[in-house]
Amino acid sequence: MHGRAKEPSRPKAAAALAYDPAEDRAPRIVAAGRGRLAALIEELARQSGVPVYRHGELAEALAALGAGREVPPELYRAVAEVIAWVYALDKRAKT
Repeated sequence: MHGRAKEPSRPKAAAALAYDPAEDRAPRIVAAGRGRLAALIEELARQSGVPVYRHGELAEALAALGAGREVPPELYRAVAEVIAWVYALDKRAKT
């Protein structure tokens, strides 16, 4: 009997962020959604080589805000952790 390969879990919510430290602005939500749209956002990120950081509560909060909005101050700390994680990945990739 052959078992089925376990499929990766689908995100319930997803958001894509853009941040330019040269700008004097908060990170922006450039894509956000739930369900199938969340899965599509994550898949497109992976196909494009964009790191995917999974944090369900943060994704839900950002998806609730919607695309086109700046990250509000109450989410700065959580988003800063994501940005630091991305910078660390980038640094490791360059060494």
